[in-house]
Amino acid sequence: MNDKPQLHTSLSPALLHLYDLSNSVVVIIDVFRATSTIASALHNGAKCIIPVDSVPKAIEIGRRIGAIAAGERDGQIAEGLQHGNSPLEYSPDFIAGKTLVLTTTNGTRLLQMALDKGAGTIISGSFPNLSAVCGFIVSQKKNVVLGCAGWKDRFNLEDTLFAGAVIHKVKEHFTIHCDSSLMAEHMYEQHKNDLAGFAPNMTHYHRLVKRFGLIEDIKYCLTPDVAPVLPLYQDGKLVAGPTF
Repeated sequence: MNDKPQLHTSLSPALLHLYDLSNSVVVIIDVFRATSTIASALHNGAKCIIPVDSVPKAIEIGRRIGAIAAGERDGQIAEGLQHGNSPLEYSPDFIAGKTLVLTTTNGTRLLQMALDKGAGTIISGSFPNLSAVCGFIVSQKKNVVLGCAGWKDRFNLEDTLFAGAVIHKVKEHFTIHCDSSLMAEHMYEQHKNDLAGFAPNMTHYHRLVKRFGLIEDIKYCLTPDVAPVLPLYQDGKLVAGPTF
């Protein structure tokens, strides 16, 4: 009898409704750059991160509680905000002990969708905290849905690549009958030895590098375990959770 929990990959927020989230660990994946920034900020000492789905809400909450309001729309710092969605922006001397209110085009929206659909446990993941994500989902012994934020409901390569990296590390602990998961792992296995070399194939790479020159952000976002922290959603906030 196979009593392993199941693992599925949702390649886009538009597909999330197809999966049962009620007793599952949902991993929010937005590699370029929301979940990389969340890992960076928490690893560098942020007290917590409050994800919100609109710029006005980020500004209002930031003012009300004295937090740093930050975020982006279409890759740039959103109008009305002073800080953006770069993981390199949140150094220890800037973010330690502070609360960050963050809104992004794709990642924070997907987190809200998972909440609305009754997700049991929500964490966020990217290459900078790959091992922390893998250790946690194995420890929970629950079904897992890897939720790719994509780009405005469309599939993207980088989030799927990270899903494949997770699957590659944890597959022996799960039952996987899911073609999107199998495809994600296959893609990761093809490119795992040169993630940066594969990056120029990604449309979001061109959006961030060719338009805004954010090559250092891209390198950080594709570097495994430079921010070994587990962002765990609790009571409206992402906090540093347990690592295994």
